[in-house]
Amino acid sequence: MPAISAPPLRDPRHDFRPARITGPRVARLMAQLAEADDTRRDALAQAFWAEAEALGTPLVEELEDEPGHRAVTFLWRGHRATRQVLLSANRIGDREHLAGSLLERVPGTDVWHLGLRLRADHRGSYRMAADVSPKGPPAHPGELQQLLRSLTVHAAPDPLNPLSLPTRWSPASASVFSLPHSPAQPWAGQRGAVPAGRVERHRVPAPSLGGDRDTWVYLPPAHHTGGTTPLPVLVLSDGDMWFGKLGFGHTLDALIADGTLPPLAVLAPDAVDRHTRWRELGGRNAFVAFLADELLPWAAGRLPLTTDPRRTVVAGQSLGAITALYAGYVRPERFGHALAQSPSLWWRPGLPALSGPKPPVFGIPWLVSRFTGVERRPVTVHLDVGLHEGSMVDHSRALYEALHKKGYPVTYNEFNGGHDYACWHGALADGLVRLFGA
Repeated sequence: MPAISAPPLRDPRHDFRPARITGPRVARLMAQLAEADDTRRDALAQAFWAEAEALGTPLVEELEDEPGHRAVTFLWRGHRATRQVLLSANRIGDREHLAGSLLERVPGTDVWHLGLRLRADHRGSYRMAADVSPKGPPAHPGELQQLLRSLTVHAAPDPLNPLSLPTRWSPASASVFSLPHSPAQPWAGQRGAVPAGRVERHRVPAPSLGGDRDTWVYLPPAHHTGGTTPLPVLVLSDGDMWFGKLGFGHTLDALIADGTLPPLAVLAPDAVDRHTRWRELGGRNAFVAFLADELLPWAAGRLPLTTDPRRTVVAGQSLGAITALYAGYVRPERFGHALAQSPSLWWRPGLPALSGPKPPVFGIPWLVSRFTGVERRPVTVHLDVGLHEGSMVDHSRALYEALHKKGYPVTYNEFNGGHDYACWHGALADGLVRLFGA
Protein backbone atom coordinates (compact mmCIF):
# COMPACT_ATOMS: atom_id res chain seq x y z
CA MET A 1 0.00 0.00 0.00
CA PRO A 2 1.45 3.41 -0.92
CA ALA A 3 2.53 5.61 1.95
CA ILE A 4 0.06 8.13 3.27
CA SER A 5 1.60 11.57 3.49
CA ALA A 6 0.17 14.44 5.51
CA PRO A 7 -0.24 17.94 4.10
CA PRO A 8 2.96 19.93 4.53
CA LEU A 9 2.98 22.35 7.42
CA ARG A 10 3.23 26.00 6.38
CA ASP A 11 5.45 28.36 8.30
CA PRO A 12 3.53 31.67 8.69
CA ARG A 13 6.84 33.54 8.45
CA HIS A 14 7.02 32.48 4.80
CA ASP A 15 3.78 34.00 3.62
CA PHE A 16 2.84 33.10 0.06
CA ARG A 17 0.34 35.92 -0.46
CA PRO A 18 1.43 38.67 -2.88
CA ALA A 19 2.20 42.15 -1.60
CA ARG A 20 2.64 45.14 -3.87
CA ILE A 21 6.09 46.72 -3.69
CA THR A 22 8.49 48.73 -5.84
CA GLY A 23 11.28 46.46 -7.04
CA PRO A 24 14.92 47.48 -6.43
CA ARG A 25 15.74 48.08 -10.10
CA VAL A 26 12.74 50.35 -10.66
CA ALA A 27 13.44 52.16 -7.39
CA ARG A 28 16.98 52.82 -8.56
CA LEU A 29 15.71 54.16 -11.89
CA MET A 30 13.30 56.51 -10.13
CA ALA A 31 16.09 57.79 -7.85
CA GLN A 32 18.32 58.43 -10.86
CA LEU A 33 15.54 60.24 -12.72
CA ALA A 34 14.86 62.59 -9.82
CA GLU A 35 17.90 64.70 -10.63
CA ALA A 36 18.12 64.12 -14.40
CA ASP A 37 17.44 66.57 -17.22
CA ASP A 38 15.47 65.53 -20.31
CA THR A 39 18.48 64.21 -22.19
CA ARG A 40 19.69 62.21 -19.22
CA ARG A 41 16.15 60.99 -18.55
CA ASP A 42 15.88 59.50 -22.05
CA ALA A 43 19.28 57.85 -21.71
CA LEU A 44 18.36 56.30 -18.36
CA ALA A 45 15.10 54.90 -19.74
CA GLN A 46 16.90 53.47 -22.79
CA ALA A 47 19.49 51.81 -20.54
CA PHE A 48 16.76 50.41 -18.33
CA TRP A 49 14.98 48.81 -21.29
CA ALA A 50 18.23 47.41 -22.69
CA GLU A 51 18.85 45.74 -19.35
CA ALA A 52 15.28 44.41 -19.14
CA GLU A 53 15.49 42.96 -22.64
CA ALA A 54 18.78 41.25 -21.80
CA LEU A 55 17.47 39.79 -18.54
CA GLY A 56 13.95 38.99 -19.71
CA THR A 57 10.82 39.82 -17.79
CA PRO A 58 9.42 39.86 -15.24
CA LEU A 59 12.46 41.11 -13.35
CA VAL A 60 13.20 38.80 -10.41
CA GLU A 61 15.33 40.34 -7.67
CA GLU A 62 16.44 39.30 -4.22
CA LEU A 63 15.10 41.16 -1.21
CA GLU A 64 17.39 42.15 1.61
CA ASP A 65 16.79 40.03 4.74
CA GLU A 66 14.10 37.97 2.95
CA PRO A 67 15.83 34.99 1.31
CA GLY A 68 12.52 33.15 1.00
CA HIS A 69 10.94 35.85 -1.16
CA ARG A 70 11.66 37.76 -4.33
CA ALA A 71 10.65 41.09 -5.82
CA VAL A 72 8.93 40.27 -9.12
CA THR A 73 8.47 43.29 -11.41
CA PHE A 74 6.20 43.12 -14.44
CA LEU A 75 7.05 45.69 -17.13
CA TRP A 76 5.35 47.21 -20.15
CA ARG A 77 6.86 49.66 -22.62
CA GLY A 78 4.19 52.23 -23.34
CA HIS A 79 3.85 55.05 -25.83
CA ARG A 80 1.99 58.33 -26.02
CA ALA A 81 -1.42 56.68 -26.47
CA THR A 82 -1.05 54.33 -23.48
CA ARG A 83 -3.68 55.23 -20.86
CA GLN A 84 -3.24 52.32 -18.47
CA VAL A 85 -1.79 48.81 -18.44
CA LEU A 86 -3.42 45.80 -16.76
CA LEU A 87 -1.66 42.71 -15.43
CA SER A 88 -3.84 39.63 -15.75
CA ALA A 89 -1.98 37.07 -13.62
CA ASN A 90 -3.32 33.68 -12.64
CA ARG A 91 -4.86 33.97 -9.15
CA ILE A 92 -2.48 36.64 -7.79
CA GLY A 93 -4.84 39.51 -8.57
CA ASP A 94 -8.38 40.26 -7.42
CA ARG A 95 -10.77 39.78 -10.35
CA GLU A 96 -13.39 41.79 -8.48
CA HIS A 97 -10.98 44.73 -8.09
CA LEU A 98 -8.95 44.85 -11.30
CA ALA A 99 -7.71 48.38 -10.56
CA GLY A 100 -5.39 46.75 -8.02
CA SER A 101 -3.60 45.03 -10.92
CA LEU A 102 -2.85 48.19 -12.90
CA LEU A 103 0.76 49.03 -13.62
CA GLU A 104 2.16 52.42 -12.63
CA ARG A 105 4.06 54.69 -14.97
CA VAL A 106 7.49 55.98 -14.02
CA PRO A 107 6.89 59.72 -14.55
CA GLY A 108 8.40 61.18 -17.68
CA THR A 109 9.27 57.78 -19.22
CA ASP A 110 7.72 54.96 -21.22
CA VAL A 111 8.27 52.55 -18.31
CA TRP A 112 5.16 51.00 -16.76
CA HIS A 113 5.71 48.67 -13.81
CA LEU A 114 4.01 46.56 -11.16
CA GLY A 115 6.13 44.93 -8.45
CA LEU A 116 5.02 42.07 -6.21
CA ARG A 117 6.68 40.44 -3.26
CA LEU A 118 6.22 36.70 -3.86
CA ARG A 119 7.46 33.63 -2.09
CA ALA A 120 10.45 32.24 -3.96
CA ASP A 121 8.77 28.93 -4.89
CA HIS A 122 6.02 30.59 -6.95
CA ARG A 123 5.25 29.59 -10.53
CA GLY A 124 2.48 31.08 -12.64
CA SER A 125 1.19 32.37 -15.94
CA TYR A 126 0.09 35.86 -16.87
CA ARG A 127 -0.91 38.16 -19.72
CA MET A 128 -0.97 41.94 -20.11
CA ALA A 129 -3.25 44.44 -21.80
CA ALA A 130 -2.69 48.10 -22.62
CA ASP A 131 -5.57 50.58 -22.78
CA VAL A 132 -5.05 52.95 -25.72
CA SER A 133 -8.59 54.32 -25.85
CA PRO A 134 -8.91 58.03 -26.75
CA LYS A 135 -10.52 58.90 -23.43
CA GLY A 136 -8.90 58.73 -20.04
CA PRO A 137 -10.00 56.05 -17.57
CA PRO A 138 -13.30 56.71 -15.76
CA ALA A 139 -13.15 57.97 -12.20
CA HIS A 140 -16.07 55.91 -10.94
CA PRO A 141 -14.81 52.56 -9.55
CA GLY A 142 -17.67 50.56 -11.04
CA GLU A 143 -17.16 52.02 -14.51
CA LEU A 144 -13.42 51.46 -14.26
CA GLN A 145 -13.96 47.82 -13.28
CA GLN A 146 -16.23 47.34 -16.28
CA LEU A 147 -13.65 48.90 -18.61
CA LEU A 148 -10.83 46.77 -17.25
CA ARG A 149 -12.92 43.62 -17.49
CA SER A 150 -13.47 44.33 -21.18
CA LEU A 151 -9.75 45.00 -21.54
CA THR A 152 -8.86 41.50 -20.34
CA VAL A 153 -10.27 40.12 -23.60
CA HIS A 154 -7.33 41.75 -25.37
CA ALA A 155 -4.67 40.52 -22.94
CA ALA A 156 -1.57 39.13 -24.66
CA PRO A 157 1.73 37.55 -23.64
CA ASP A 158 4.58 39.67 -22.35
CA PRO A 159 6.74 40.63 -25.37
CA LEU A 160 9.93 40.51 -23.26
CA ASN A 161 9.30 37.04 -21.81
CA PRO A 162 10.37 34.14 -24.08
CA LEU A 163 8.48 31.53 -22.02
CA SER A 164 4.86 31.00 -23.02
CA LEU A 165 2.02 28.56 -22.57
CA PRO A 166 -1.13 27.95 -24.66
CA THR A 167 -4.34 29.02 -22.94
CA ARG A 168 -7.51 26.96 -22.54
CA TRP A 169 -10.05 28.75 -24.71
CA SER A 170 -8.20 31.79 -26.08
CA PRO A 171 -5.98 31.99 -29.18
CA ALA A 172 -3.56 34.23 -27.26
CA SER A 173 -0.94 32.38 -25.24
CA ALA A 174 0.17 33.33 -21.72
CA SER A 175 3.64 34.11 -20.43
CA VAL A 176 5.14 31.96 -17.66
CA PHE A 177 7.53 32.78 -14.83
CA SER A 178 9.12 30.47 -12.28
CA LEU A 179 10.91 31.71 -9.20
CA PRO A 180 14.18 30.06 -8.09
CA HIS A 181 12.70 27.72 -5.48
CA SER A 182 9.71 26.56 -7.55
CA PRO A 183 9.47 22.78 -8.08
CA ALA A 184 11.71 21.54 -10.88
CA GLN A 185 10.02 20.37 -14.09
CA PRO A 186 12.86 18.40 -15.69
CA TRP A 187 10.55 16.46 -18.01
CA ALA A 188 8.57 19.36 -19.44
CA GLY A 189 9.15 20.18 -23.10
CA GLN A 190 10.66 18.22 -25.94
CA ARG A 191 14.01 16.48 -25.48
CA GLY A 192 15.91 15.92 -28.71
CA ALA A 193 17.55 12.49 -28.35
CA VAL A 194 14.70 10.72 -26.53
CA PRO A 195 12.79 7.96 -28.38
CA ALA A 196 9.36 9.31 -29.26
CA GLY A 197 6.07 7.66 -28.60
CA ARG A 198 3.16 7.92 -30.99
CA VAL A 199 0.24 10.30 -30.52
CA GLU A 200 -2.91 9.75 -32.58
CA ARG A 201 -6.39 11.19 -32.54
CA HIS A 202 -9.32 8.80 -32.94
CA ARG A 203 -13.08 9.11 -33.22
CA VAL A 204 -14.45 6.87 -30.47
CA PRO A 205 -18.09 5.72 -30.31
CA ALA A 206 -19.68 7.28 -27.23
CA PRO A 207 -23.34 6.23 -26.89
CA SER A 208 -23.35 7.38 -23.26
CA LEU A 209 -22.61 10.92 -24.48
CA GLY A 210 -25.05 10.80 -27.38
CA GLY A 211 -22.50 10.54 -30.18
CA ASP A 212 -18.80 10.06 -30.87
CA ARG A 213 -15.87 11.69 -29.11
CA ASP A 214 -12.45 12.64 -30.43
CA THR A 215 -9.83 11.04 -28.20
CA TRP A 216 -6.06 11.36 -28.14
CA VAL A 217 -4.12 8.10 -27.75
CA TYR A 218 -0.50 7.95 -26.66
CA LEU A 219 1.59 4.79 -27.08
CA PRO A 220 5.17 4.55 -25.78
CA PRO A 221 8.05 4.00 -28.22
CA ALA A 222 8.46 0.21 -27.91
CA HIS A 223 4.76 -0.46 -28.35
CA HIS A 224 3.95 1.67 -31.33
CA THR A 225 6.57 -0.42 -33.19
CA GLY A 226 5.00 -3.75 -32.26
CA GLY A 227 5.29 -4.38 -28.51
CA THR A 228 2.74 -6.79 -27.01
CA THR A 229 3.24 -6.50 -23.23
CA PRO A 230 0.02 -5.21 -21.61
CA LEU A 231 0.49 -1.56 -20.76
CA PRO A 232 -0.62 0.42 -17.72
CA VAL A 233 -3.28 2.96 -18.66
CA LEU A 234 -3.82 6.63 -17.89
CA VAL A 235 -7.27 8.05 -18.66
CA LEU A 236 -6.88 11.84 -18.76
CA SER A 237 -9.53 14.55 -19.21
CA ASP A 238 -9.05 17.49 -21.58
CA GLY A 239 -7.02 15.70 -24.23
CA ASP A 240 -7.40 18.66 -26.59
CA MET A 241 -5.36 20.71 -24.12
CA TRP A 242 -2.81 18.15 -22.94
CA PHE A 243 -2.01 16.71 -26.36
CA GLY A 244 -3.49 19.23 -28.77
CA LYS A 245 -1.75 22.26 -27.24
CA LEU A 246 0.70 21.30 -24.48
CA GLY A 247 2.50 18.41 -26.18
CA PHE A 248 2.28 16.20 -23.10
CA GLY A 249 3.58 13.29 -25.16
CA HIS A 250 7.08 14.82 -25.01
CA THR A 251 6.91 14.81 -21.21
CA LEU A 252 5.87 11.15 -21.21
CA ASP A 253 8.69 10.31 -23.64
CA ALA A 254 11.25 11.88 -21.28
CA LEU A 255 9.82 10.21 -18.15
CA ILE A 256 9.87 6.79 -19.84
CA ALA A 257 13.35 7.29 -21.31
CA ASP A 258 14.72 8.19 -17.87
CA GLY A 259 13.17 5.06 -16.37
CA THR A 260 11.14 7.21 -14.00
CA LEU A 261 7.81 6.06 -15.42
CA PRO A 262 7.08 2.65 -16.95
CA PRO A 263 5.89 2.55 -20.56
CA LEU A 264 2.17 3.33 -20.46
CA ALA A 265 -0.74 4.16 -22.73
CA VAL A 266 -2.84 7.31 -22.40
CA LEU A 267 -6.46 7.79 -23.46
CA ALA A 268 -7.42 11.47 -23.40
CA PRO A 269 -10.88 12.48 -24.70
CA ASP A 270 -11.45 16.04 -25.92
CA ALA A 271 -13.41 18.51 -23.82
CA VAL A 272 -14.90 19.94 -27.08
CA ASP A 273 -15.92 23.39 -25.75
CA ARG A 274 -16.90 25.21 -22.55
CA HIS A 275 -20.55 24.22 -22.72
CA THR A 276 -19.83 20.54 -23.36
CA ARG A 277 -17.18 20.44 -20.69
CA TRP A 278 -19.54 21.89 -18.08
CA ARG A 279 -22.33 19.54 -19.12
CA GLU A 280 -20.19 16.37 -19.01
CA LEU A 281 -17.44 16.75 -16.42
CA GLY A 282 -17.91 16.70 -12.67
CA GLY A 283 -19.69 13.84 -10.91
CA ARG A 284 -21.56 12.73 -14.03
CA ASN A 285 -22.53 9.08 -14.39
CA ALA A 286 -22.80 9.34 -18.17
CA PHE A 287 -19.21 10.48 -18.61
CA VAL A 288 -17.85 7.87 -16.20
CA ALA A 289 -19.83 5.24 -18.13
CA PHE A 290 -18.21 6.47 -21.34
CA LEU A 291 -14.74 6.15 -19.81
CA ALA A 292 -15.28 2.76 -18.15
CA ASP A 293 -17.66 0.97 -20.51
CA GLU A 294 -16.93 2.48 -23.92
CA LEU A 295 -13.51 4.12 -24.11
CA LEU A 296 -11.49 1.49 -22.21
CA PRO A 297 -13.09 -1.48 -24.06
CA TRP A 298 -12.65 0.32 -27.41
CA ALA A 299 -8.95 0.80 -26.67
CA ALA A 300 -8.45 -2.71 -25.27
CA GLY A 301 -9.81 -4.14 -28.52
CA ARG A 302 -7.06 -2.40 -30.49
CA LEU A 303 -4.11 -2.04 -28.13
CA PRO A 304 -2.20 -4.22 -25.65
CA LEU A 305 -3.68 -2.67 -22.49
CA THR A 306 -4.02 -3.96 -18.97
CA THR A 307 -7.45 -4.51 -17.48
CA ASP A 308 -6.02 -4.44 -13.94
CA PRO A 309 -7.46 -1.47 -11.97
CA ARG A 310 -4.25 -1.43 -9.88
CA ARG A 311 -2.42 -0.36 -13.05
CA THR A 312 -5.08 2.09 -14.26
CA VAL A 313 -5.10 5.80 -13.31
CA VAL A 314 -7.87 8.29 -14.04
CA ALA A 315 -6.77 11.92 -13.84
CA GLY A 316 -8.02 15.43 -14.45
CA GLN A 317 -7.90 19.07 -13.46
CA SER A 318 -10.64 21.29 -12.02
CA LEU A 319 -13.96 19.76 -13.13
CA GLY A 320 -11.91 16.96 -14.67
CA ALA A 321 -10.48 16.30 -11.22
CA ILE A 322 -14.01 15.80 -9.91
CA THR A 323 -14.57 13.36 -12.78
CA ALA A 324 -11.43 11.45 -11.77
CA LEU A 325 -12.44 11.27 -8.10
CA TYR A 326 -16.00 10.30 -8.96
CA ALA A 327 -14.82 7.59 -11.35
CA GLY A 328 -12.71 6.09 -8.58
CA TYR A 329 -15.66 6.33 -6.22
CA VAL A 330 -18.29 4.66 -8.44
CA ARG A 331 -16.09 2.38 -10.58
CA PRO A 332 -13.10 1.25 -8.49
CA GLU A 333 -13.12 -2.10 -10.29
CA ARG A 334 -11.98 -0.18 -13.42
CA PHE A 335 -10.00 2.70 -11.91
CA GLY A 336 -7.71 1.79 -9.04
CA HIS A 337 -6.06 5.22 -8.82
CA ALA A 338 -7.47 8.75 -9.05
CA LEU A 339 -5.20 11.76 -9.60
CA ALA A 340 -7.08 15.01 -8.96
CA GLN A 341 -5.50 18.42 -9.53
CA SER A 342 -7.24 21.51 -8.19
CA PRO A 343 -10.55 19.66 -7.80
CA SER A 344 -13.64 21.85 -8.13
CA LEU A 345 -15.17 20.53 -4.92
CA TRP A 346 -17.75 23.30 -4.97
CA TRP A 347 -19.45 21.24 -7.70
CA ARG A 348 -22.61 19.38 -6.81
CA PRO A 349 -25.44 17.85 -8.85
CA GLY A 350 -28.16 20.18 -10.07
CA LEU A 351 -26.08 23.33 -10.50
CA PRO A 352 -27.31 25.54 -13.36
CA ALA A 353 -25.08 26.54 -16.25
CA LEU A 354 -22.11 28.33 -14.75
CA SER A 355 -21.94 31.99 -15.77
CA GLY A 356 -20.61 33.81 -12.72
CA PRO A 357 -18.72 33.25 -9.47
CA LYS A 358 -18.37 29.72 -8.15
CA PRO A 359 -21.33 28.74 -5.95
CA PRO A 360 -20.60 28.69 -2.20
CA VAL A 361 -20.25 25.44 -0.29
CA PHE A 362 -22.30 25.14 2.86
CA GLY A 363 -21.02 22.44 5.16
CA ILE A 364 -19.21 19.42 3.72
CA PRO A 365 -18.58 19.45 -0.06
CA TRP A 366 -20.85 17.04 -1.92
CA LEU A 367 -18.13 14.67 -3.13
CA VAL A 368 -16.45 14.58 0.28
CA SER A 369 -19.73 13.41 1.79
CA ARG A 370 -20.00 10.68 -0.87
CA PHE A 371 -16.63 9.20 0.11
CA THR A 372 -17.28 9.41 3.84
CA GLY A 373 -20.81 8.02 3.63
CA VAL A 374 -19.87 4.54 2.35
CA GLU A 375 -17.33 1.82 3.04
CA ARG A 376 -13.83 2.53 1.78
CA ARG A 377 -13.36 1.86 -1.93
CA PRO A 378 -10.25 0.01 -3.18
CA VAL A 379 -8.79 3.14 -4.77
CA THR A 380 -5.64 5.19 -4.19
CA VAL A 381 -5.97 8.99 -4.40
CA HIS A 382 -3.44 11.74 -5.07
CA LEU A 383 -4.46 15.39 -4.68
CA ASP A 384 -2.76 18.58 -5.90
CA VAL A 385 -3.96 22.12 -5.21
CA GLY A 386 -2.49 25.60 -5.58
CA LEU A 387 -2.11 27.84 -2.55
CA HIS A 388 -3.63 30.75 -4.51
CA GLU A 389 -6.88 28.90 -5.27
CA GLY A 390 -8.88 30.34 -2.39
CA SER A 391 -11.56 28.10 -0.93
CA MET A 392 -10.44 25.22 -3.15
CA VAL A 393 -7.47 24.80 -0.79
CA ASP A 394 -9.77 24.36 2.21
CA HIS A 395 -11.99 21.97 0.27
CA SER A 396 -8.99 19.89 -0.85
CA ARG A 397 -7.64 19.73 2.68
CA ALA A 398 -11.07 18.61 3.88
CA LEU A 399 -11.14 15.85 1.27
CA TYR A 400 -7.62 14.73 2.19
CA GLU A 401 -8.49 14.62 5.89
CA ALA A 402 -11.72 12.70 5.22
CA LEU A 403 -9.98 10.14 3.02
CA HIS A 404 -7.11 9.78 5.47
CA LYS A 405 -9.49 9.24 8.36
CA LYS A 406 -11.38 6.65 6.32
CA GLY A 407 -8.17 4.71 5.72
CA TYR A 408 -7.63 5.49 2.04
CA PRO A 409 -4.10 5.42 0.64
CA VAL A 410 -4.02 9.14 -0.12
CA THR A 411 -1.25 11.64 -0.81
CA TYR A 412 -1.55 15.40 -0.94
CA ASN A 413 0.52 18.22 -2.40
CA GLU A 414 0.15 21.98 -2.21
CA PHE A 415 2.06 24.02 -4.80
CA ASN A 416 2.64 27.77 -4.72
CA GLY A 417 0.59 28.79 -7.72
CA GLY A 418 -2.92 29.11 -9.08
CA HIS A 419 -5.46 27.27 -11.22
CA ASP A 420 -2.82 26.93 -13.84
CA TYR A 421 -1.45 24.52 -16.44
CA ALA A 422 1.96 26.07 -15.73
CA CYS A 423 1.78 24.30 -12.35
CA TRP A 424 -0.34 21.29 -13.29
CA HIS A 425 2.10 20.12 -15.97
CA GLY A 426 4.96 19.34 -13.62
CA ALA A 427 2.67 18.20 -10.80
CA LEU A 428 0.90 15.76 -13.15
CA ALA A 429 4.25 14.20 -14.07
CA ASP A 430 5.17 13.92 -10.38
CA GLY A 431 1.78 12.44 -9.51
CA LEU A 432 2.03 9.79 -12.23
CA VAL A 433 5.46 8.80 -10.99
CA ARG A 434 4.04 8.51 -7.47
CA LEU A 435 1.12 6.32 -8.58
CA PHE A 436 2.71 4.21 -11.31
CA GLY A 437 6.31 4.04 -10.13
CA ALA A 438 8.80 2.43 -12.45
